Amino acid sequence: MAGLALDGSNPDVSLLYDINGLAKDAPHWFDRVMEFVGEFGIVIGLVLVAFGAWWSVRKRPQEAPSAVAGLIWAPLAAGLALMANIPIRGIVQRPRPFKDHQGLDVLVAGKTDYSFVSDHATLTMAIAVGVFMAHRAFGVGAIALALFEGFCRVYMGVHYPTDVIGGFALGTAVTLLLAPLAMMLLTPLTTAIAGSRAGWLVRDGRAARAVGAAGGEGRPEEMPERRAPGGQRGSKDLAA
Repeated sequence: MAGLALDGSNPDVSLLYDINGLAKDAPHWFDRVMEFVGEFGIVIGLVLVAFGAWWSVRKRPQEAPSAVAGLIWAPLAAGLALMANIPIRGIVQRPRPFKDHQGLDVLVAGKTDYSFVSDHATLTMAIAVGVFMAHRAFGVGAIALALFEGFCRVYMGVHYPTDVIGGFALGTAVTLLLAPLAMMLLTPLTTAIAGSRAGWLVRDGRAARAVGAAGGEGRPEEMPERRAPGGQRGSKDLAA
């Protein structure tokens, strides 16, 4: 993939120059902000979004264990996706765009590894899809952050657009395809934690009391029978 054309016939390269060209026209301080956001900021933002999703799903009396299991799966899926990317990079061996194309404004120096697929795009989308599985509203925000991460990587001149698209596809595929097995293993764990002293990690106090009031499994507790005068049990004649 090293011999990509620069004459606009290759949309991947044309889009690279169009997006990276924004960095040339932007003030220096803005480029520094985009550098931080693209390298670290969005990942930090995703952690905060996942924390917000965790705080929210704990308030669901019955669904909390499975939702928390989904949030645990999100970073695990991201780690597996990054591991899967190692052989992909070794097979494709696509150089960074600034090594084959002149005139790019590269905001991050020292990138010597291969370009396809983007680790940042893979990581952020895997986490975003995992959050979406657990909480739709927070998940939409997480996916928006992941998409912006992809834009940042091209803006910074360190990835082609197709590197980003490939990362999005890899992160999504690993998260969704392995989710049934992951949930089968993680949900019993979070359910057990919910019933332990560390139950606050899975359910907040109000949700835990709601489950307890339902008999632990959603069954109403039996009301004790009251004794009528004379020693006989008689809950039916309490209204007499």
